[in-house]
Amino acid sequence: MNIIGAKDSGISRVAVCGAGPMGSGIAALFANAGIAVDLLDLVGDKIPNARALAGVEYQRKAGGFMGPMAEKLVTCGTIEDDLQCLAEADWIVEAVSENLDIKRDLYARIDAVRKAGSIVSSNTSTISLAKLVHGMSDDFARNIIITHFFNPPRAMRLVEIVATDKTDPEIVQRAQKACRALLGKTVVKCRDTPGFIANRIGCFWMAAAALEAKRMRLDVELADAVHATLGMPRTGVFGLFDLVGIDLVPQVWGSLGAALPLEDALHSYDITADPLFAQLIAKGRFGRKTGMGFYRENEDGRREALDLSTGEYRALRPVTGLPAGGRDIQTLLDDDSLAGEYANRIVAITVGYSASHLAELGDDAAVVDTAIELGYAWKYGPFALADRVGLGRIVDELRNMGQAVPPAMKRADSDGGFYRAGAAQSTRSTAGLPVHFGNEAATLHDLGDGVACLRIHTKMNSFAPEVFDILEQTLEQAGQKFSALVLGNDDPRAFSAGADLSYILRMSAQGEAAQLDSYIARGQRLFLALRYAQIPVVAAAHGFALGGGCEFMLHAHAVVAHCEINAGLPETKVGLIPAWGGCTTLLARSLAQGGGPAAAARRAFDQIFPGQVNKSALEARTAGLLRASDQIAMHRADIVPAAKAKALELRGAGHAIVAPKLLMVGGPSGKSGLLAALSADRAAGRITATDYAIGEILAELLTGGPQGQMSQPLSEEEMMALERAALMQLVEMPATRARMEHMLKTGRALRN
Repeated sequence: MNIIGAKDSGISRVAVCGAGPMGSGIAALFANAGIAVDLLDLVGDKIPNARALAGVEYQRKAGGFMGPMAEKLVTCGTIEDDLQCLAEADWIVEAVSENLDIKRDLYARIDAVRKAGSIVSSNTSTISLAKLVHGMSDDFARNIIITHFFNPPRAMRLVEIVATDKTDPEIVQRAQKACRALLGKTVVKCRDTPGFIANRIGCFWMAAAALEAKRMRLDVELADAVHATLGMPRTGVFGLFDLVGIDLVPQVWGSLGAALPLEDALHSYDITADPLFAQLIAKGRFGRKTGMGFYRENEDGRREALDLSTGEYRALRPVTGLPAGGRDIQTLLDDDSLAGEYANRIVAITVGYSASHLAELGDDAAVVDTAIELGYAWKYGPFALADRVGLGRIVDELRNMGQAVPPAMKRADSDGGFYRAGAAQSTRSTAGLPVHFGNEAATLHDLGDGVACLRIHTKMNSFAPEVFDILEQTLEQAGQKFSALVLGNDDPRAFSAGADLSYILRMSAQGEAAQLDSYIARGQRLFLALRYAQIPVVAAAHGFALGGGCEFMLHAHAVVAHCEINAGLPETKVGLIPAWGGCTTLLARSLAQGGGPAAAARRAFDQIFPGQVNKSALEARTAGLLRASDQIAMHRADIVPAAKAKALELRGAGHAIVAPKLLMVGGPSGKSGLLAALSADRAAGRITATDYAIGEILAELLTGGPQGQMSQPLSEEEMMALERAALMQLVEMPATRARMEHMLKTGRALRN
């Protein structure tokens, strides 16, 4: 699968014991990285491996697999009959029920068959490692750790690793390396304390925030809006309870409370004994999984919220009057209102609790913040938030509440914050790198070693005309100021969402056909110049790579893609076709597969016409948007460094300038074949008349245009001229303008 770092991870086979949602999700993670996995569970009633098979089926439906190739790497078996396969595993993950006796019994059986040096890890979230290994052999204790994944495993980026002083440090290092390279996870090393870091702080915050809101008689809507403003997290606290499941309160909060001493502040916010939570659980109101919790939809489809005082549902109340529209933390905290009072209280309580236990949880504030930001989707962890709003404010609030100020907070207050000397600065950003040149839309950065990085920074990194100004300047100076180029950015959402659709619509509405044609032609010329560049060009692609953004990626000499990239050419969804070389490139790649020009046109048409957006790098590779030689990075932060390394590799190997291609086309017979299938789809009602019109134009383009002949191959420039003519024809259609307007209002094409 060409996963960066996979060969160096030392992991070629994994066994997972326990095929529930977590165990099967962890198995899917390894399979997504091309690792063979044995997934074991108890013997089923009729089919021995039915439980493991059910786990695979669950992940298939839940989207745990990045593609069918990954699913095929999972072999299903049983703990009773197939435990001997653990002898071949480099890593054995235990994900059975949270029962200490069951886990210890399984460990004894694992220890009897596992090979020397294999990693053993438990996915427990409630049992300490010291208890897990009590009574086990010294060798087993040296090789077992806790790897606490978060649910769902594919989506959640955090893994907490717990080791003890008995653990072999080399085991921890191997697990950390593999979690990043193979699974794309950010690893946080935790101490062997109840709840580790994320759940210890997160569960306390959720309990305190819920009961304080109830005590202060807040609406759940207002409480959640306050938390959304604070960025802890966007769902708010009651929305988060509904998301994770209120039925987990007795198990998760009960287990954590039982493990903590009575003086721990969590006992002051015991939601397991709260009548309102007990009522919700007794009535089966568990949250989203049952359709009702703190929120629900009534029979008319209207949203309702729970009244915290009466326990009854009432109509959802819009939140109005939040200072600065709920968009600024400082303004909220400065506001003399119930919302401001609640915000100050929650921040003080949460930061105070975090500071009180900092020394027992992790090595520094950054470790705790990372765990909370990734595990609970906070914009800022508690200590980063404290520095942002001012520690003095929090100290004063704690004193006003009659609570002691933790020593760690006092030290941080006197030292100027929890983060001193820039200790929390990110190493991922390209924004802080030296700049060659740039404007408000794009910047060319210096990555060092003669490698430059072109970073777009428009909304969703779309191609405004000003982006082309910098791309043109970059290509003019290629080989002078720099000898290799990376296309990438640190935007959290998108590599590029493509052409500036609002610009296209505006030019069309104003009758500026010549200006629009010039915009499309300029993009074609610059993208083709990237392909013909005298220096290696590598795309570091992630997030949305759509339309023109996908075409930008397609013209690079190599791609390093994040495993979760959403790549595709959805232009037909808005009534257009790819016109910056997407049709030309996919036709060329299809021709390379053989079968003749008509078959190649069919493959390219089937890829472009549906406007499908692939949901992973594995899907993008199957669709032909990534080549077999293109690399996949599992961790988002690795793509720009890996792209730089690839660019240096290509430069060192002696970059060969790409030669222009001649493309064989299907001509009239190829077009007739495409239209026959299209007509059948229209007759069956599978596509609309507008879809047929778009498909007809696309079919003519892919088979060589109105004058296309099988005996007359076309150059890339000639094919791209056909792309441009087709797009200009489609832009004039009222249905296309309507689709573009709808997309700009809803963003629907981004989600398809």
